[in-house]
Amino acid sequence: MTQQPLVSVRGLRIGAVTDAGRKVEIIKGLDFDIHPGEIVALIGESGSGKTTTALSLMGHCRPGCAITGGSIRVGRHDVATMSESARAHLRGTEVSYVPQSAAAAFNPSKRIMEQVIEITDIHGLMPQAEAEKKAVGLFRALALPDPETIGTRYPHQVSGGQLQRLAAAMALIGDPELVIFDEPTTALDVTTQIEVLRAFKSVMAAGRIAGVYVSHDLAVVAQVADRIIVLKGGEIQEEGGTDDILHRPAHPYTKALLAAFEPVPHVPAARGKAPDEAPILQVEHLFAGYGAVRKGEPDVKILKDVTFRIERGKNLGVIGESGSGKSTLARAVAGILPAYRGAMKFDGAELRPDLQSRSKDQLRRCQMVFQLADTALNPAQSIEAILSRPLAFYHGLSGRAKAARVAELLDMVHLPAAMRHRLPGELSGGQKQRINLARALAAEPELILCDEITSALDTVVAAAILDLLKELQTELGLSYMFISHDLSTVEAICDEVLVMLKGEVVEQLPAARMAADAQHPYSRLLISSVPQLDTGWLAGLDRTG
Repeated sequence: MTQQPLVSVRGLRIGAVTDAGRKVEIIKGLDFDIHPGEIVALIGESGSGKTTTALSLMGHCRPGCAITGGSIRVGRHDVATMSESARAHLRGTEVSYVPQSAAAAFNPSKRIMEQVIEITDIHGLMPQAEAEKKAVGLFRALALPDPETIGTRYPHQVSGGQLQRLAAAMALIGDPELVIFDEPTTALDVTTQIEVLRAFKSVMAAGRIAGVYVSHDLAVVAQVADRIIVLKGGEIQEEGGTDDILHRPAHPYTKALLAAFEPVPHVPAARGKAPDEAPILQVEHLFAGYGAVRKGEPDVKILKDVTFRIERGKNLGVIGESGSGKSTLARAVAGILPAYRGAMKFDGAELRPDLQSRSKDQLRRCQMVFQLADTALNPAQSIEAILSRPLAFYHGLSGRAKAARVAELLDMVHLPAAMRHRLPGELSGGQKQRINLARALAAEPELILCDEITSALDTVVAAAILDLLKELQTELGLSYMFISHDLSTVEAICDEVLVMLKGEVVEQLPAARMAADAQHPYSRLLISSVPQLDTGWLAGLDRTG
């Protein structure tokens, strides 16, 4: 007898109201099933309806949206018609959610264990002692370090990869039948991503738990999904087994997604170095860290004797695992985290370590785009207000001139001018990341510090953003320091690459020859850890060494 599906969606329609008050349909009559123990991936470009569809399985819609038709059956429940109180009980027990940004999902003022087991207390699932014991078991199953004590820490005291696995433990503590994964590895470096994917697969398989995996990373999808649904404009374009979709696509849109995944080699700009021209950034013997400063050194030392330079019009990539010091390096260059030793020069002039000591012009000429758009954008301010602030501060714009420039900035990052009136919470993850970039461009900088700025974008939009960065570089003579865990992205846009491990530079390589020239064992490990469009790649990867 054929096994009954755990999830059965028929004729699903979701509507929204535009800024102008017009009603639009964003999900247009979807039909699909998910069986117990099966992981189904939803793929498509930003705005295709991936996350909207996934969240509807919990009976949740974003502000301004509503389920307008069809049925969503999860187990014995029709999620589309059940009461909100019944849906609240469903969430966290039978259906749970692992967010894209674990950092935004955890309360920074509460210990991890208290947050992981909270759902068991809310729904009266088990006594606290039993919940804590079960949580420790999940920590162990998810390959977290120190499973007996990690729950006593605060969220900021663990790495990004660890926090993402802790978010999975929070989702699994109530023994759900279905888990929704919303881009849960986009912010992770390649080596950490492998550990997290393996942990997810192991726990899901052991519990025969069904999953919906929302992702733009086709190589990750290849490792976790049994089946793929391709979405565009709220409609299913193609559906099938993972291997068939990735290697034998039938629909032109699926073929376009796969084509966008292929890396485009970086062609450096043909720009000769002027005689005696100073590098746009020169860093020598830089040391930085966190915590109280005692005898001129911080309690926690991160960067150790880092030296490099970026020539004007050139790009430097920075790669390394979580905790290697990549983002700390960007913050030290930006002056957000003052270095305690070493020297920096910007276009030949001294660059003071602390932000307050730099001139307004130096601040304008060196801008940073942050990794986590969820926490980088003020949720209470409109997009127009966010982009207007640097326009007023650096350029003194106001009135019509400022409004016109806001529209130009939105157009530069491929967003409609009407989006200026929205709040960050009304945007997708990819849209928020593009606002991050537009805010930096508002200052008209010469060097942009890019901290994982394409990690939240689907392959089509990420390729468009990289093309945009290249266009801007040609037109404006920009330089980039590009931090990324995606080696193909680094190769596509950078001239040189710094490989960092435990706060030190272990190797510097030409980006176009990373694979051929890498000598350090850690560099070779990073290169070998890049997921491939092969459904058996993760299972066959030898990590014993």
